[in-house]
Amino acid sequence: MDANKTVHSPEARQGHPISPEAWEQKEMRAALAAREISGVYRLLRREGVSQRQIAAMTGQSQSEVSEILKGRQVMAYDVLARIADGLGVPRGYMGLAYDEATAVSVVGAVDEQQAEEDESVKRRKFLAHAAQVTMGAAVFGPSSEAWASSPARTPAPGRIGMTDVRQVEAATRALRALDYQYGGGFCRDAVVAQLSWGQQMLESSAIDVVKSRLFVALADLHSLAGWTSFDTGLVDSARGHFANALDLAKQGENHPLVANVLYRMGRVYLHQEAPNDALKLFQLGQIAAQESGSELAVSILCANEAWAYAMMGNEEQARKLLGRSKDEFERADLKNVESWAKFFDETDVYAMIGTVHTVLAQEVDVAHTKYAIPALTRAIDAYGDDMARSKTFNLSALATNHLLEGDIDHGAKVGRAALDAADGLKSHRIKDRMKPLKAEADRRRNNVDARDLADRINAFYAA
Repeated sequence: MDANKTVHSPEARQGHPISPEAWEQKEMRAALAAREISGVYRLLRREGVSQRQIAAMTGQSQSEVSEILKGRQVMAYDVLARIADGLGVPRGYMGLAYDEATAVSVVGAVDEQQAEEDESVKRRKFLAHAAQVTMGAAVFGPSSEAWASSPARTPAPGRIGMTDVRQVEAATRALRALDYQYGGGFCRDAVVAQLSWGQQMLESSAIDVVKSRLFVALADLHSLAGWTSFDTGLVDSARGHFANALDLAKQGENHPLVANVLYRMGRVYLHQEAPNDALKLFQLGQIAAQESGSELAVSILCANEAWAYAMMGNEEQARKLLGRSKDEFERADLKNVESWAKFFDETDVYAMIGTVHTVLAQEVDVAHTKYAIPALTRAIDAYGDDMARSKTFNLSALATNHLLEGDIDHGAKVGRAALDAADGLKSHRIKDRMKPLKAEADRRRNNVDARDLADRINAFYAA
C-alpha cells in the first residue's frame, strides 16, 4: 500500500483520508478480525495516517488514540462500532455484523445494535433523498420511501387565501423566536401542533400564487419542527420533518430554503460526529444556494463546511471555506434576506469563526486558540437574551479555549458563566456541546478551579 496515494491523494483530501484498499491487507485483516485496535492504529500510523486524523475520524481525543497505540484494549461495542464507521472499515471485518448471536454476545441487546445500524442506513437514505431533491436525480442511491406517516387530519378548509398563509408564516416566526431564546424543548409541541393544522391546507383549493407560497410556508414550518426535534434529541423525527421540508421547498421552487434545510440536517450529522455525511449535505446545500443567487445562504453553507473539515482535521480546507464564508457575507444583501436566514448576522459569522478554530485547536494545533478566543468573545458580547442558547454554546467553547491555553482560572470562570447561562434552557444539545469543556476540565483536576468546574459540569449532567 502506497502511503502517499492512500493519505494524500486529491480524493482523500476531499473525502475520506484512508483508501478502502487499506483494509484488504493481510496484516490489517488479522488485526481487525481480532479487534486489536492498537494494531489497527499502528498499521495506519505506519502508512502515514496521523494520530490527529485517527482521532478526528473516530471521535476520540488524541490522548485516547495515544493510549490505544500504547496497548489499551477497546472492548465496548459502541466504541468499536464508532471506530469502524469512522475509519470506513466494513463492520463484518471486525465481527460486528448484526446477527442475533453477535448481538447477545457483544452487548446483549439486539434492539440497541439495530438502532445503531439503522442510523447509518438512515443517513445514507436522507442523503439520497436530498440529492434527488437538489439535483433532480438520485445521485447517491435510490429514492427513499415516505419519511413519516401522515398526521391525523381534521376536515380541511374548502378554500384558502393569502391571509391564511400569512398566519402560518407569523406563527412560524413567533415559534422560531421561542426556540432561539429558550430551546426546542420549550416550543416543539406547539410547532408540531401548528404543523398539523397547516398541513390541512394542502388539501384546500387556492389560486396558484397562494399554493406556491403555502408550500414554502409549510416547508419552513417543517424545517422548524425538524430543528426543535433535533434540539430535544429526537433525531428520527427531525429527519422526517427535514425530508418533508425539502419536498415542499422544491414544490415552492424556493432554492434558498432548500439550502437552509440541507444546512440544518448537516448540523444534525455534525452533532452525531459524522462530518463526512454532514459535508455532503452542506455541499448539496451550497449548490442550491448558488442557484438561488443568495450570497447569505452560500455564506452559511461555507461556514458549516469549514466546521466539517475542521472535525476531519483538514486545516487547509477549513480555513479556505471560512474565508469564502466571510467574503460571501460581505457581499450579501442583508436588508432583503429570507426570514429563515436572518439569524446569520455578523455576530454569527464571528461565532462560526470561533467554533471552527476551537475544533482546530483541539484536533490540529492548540495555537488556533489565538483566533478562536477573540472571535468567540466578540460573538458573546453581541448576543442578546433572545439568543440565549447560542450564547451558551459560545461561552462553553470560549472556556474550552482558555483551558487549552493554560489559563485555567479564567477558563473556569467562563465555564461557570456557561453553566449559569444554560440554566432554564430546554435544549438537549447543550450537554453535548459542553463535552469538550468537561473533558478539558477533567484533565486538569489537579487544579482546584478546574476540579470545581468539572464537578459543576457533572452536577449539571446529572440534573
